[in-house]
Amino acid sequence: MRELSVFVDESGNLGDDAKYYLLALVLHDQSKDVFEHIGRYESTLAQRGLRDIPLHMNPLMRANEDYKGMTAQERNRLLTCFSSFAWKCPFSYEVLSYRKSHFKSDGDLFSKMKRDLILLLFDKLETLQAYDIVKIYYDDGQGMVTDALHAAFEYALNKQAIIYRDCTPADFRLQQIADFICEIELAAIKYEANEAGGTERIFFGANRDFKKNYLKKLRKKRLE
Repeated sequence: MRELSVFVDESGNLGDDAKYYLLALVLHDQSKDVFEHIGRYESTLAQRGLRDIPLHMNPLMRANEDYKGMTAQERNRLLTCFSSFAWKCPFSYEVLSYRKSHFKSDGDLFSKMKRDLILLLFDKLETLQAYDIVKIYYDDGQGMVTDALHAAFEYALNKQAIIYRDCTPADFRLQQIADFICEIELAAIKYEANEAGGTERIFFGANRDFKKNYLKKLRKKRLE
């Protein structure tokens, strides 16, 4: 029986001053082992004397939460280790991105997201229908995202094949990869619009370096 896991994360909050809203879906074929890569990642952290902190990009880049008090160099080393793990990990992904000012309300944005998600799933329907079970992992952080996921997946796929799982990012490395993807794709938008600030440049460098070291490698993982 073939199983597909879909880990979902978003970047941007309702009603805040963030310009963009992104939704990332990380797809993992359960027949492809990730535990070997996870073990190597955790061993690398231990060998380099780094704390095994569940990756959360926004706090990492801004020295908040579990990263408070850490130097930029330490946080950069953590990011380097995680990105190396991500490039080797067997997954594919898709991301939807929106400029919030293009919508009159959050409801309009999520209506568009729901439609886009349905179109995306139908575009990849042959791939998705090859699986007997599709497990969707999301932390239910935003109700409108949960509603959009249910509406889109249940419209495109047999409801009997879909299983929903609440998840905590700390418990799933692939959920952390979804968070990582949101930040990389958001940075790509900012660099393209000449909106990248000092924080992005500290961790990703100039646009040319960012594209070479992060974006180009990540885009190889896009769902075909």
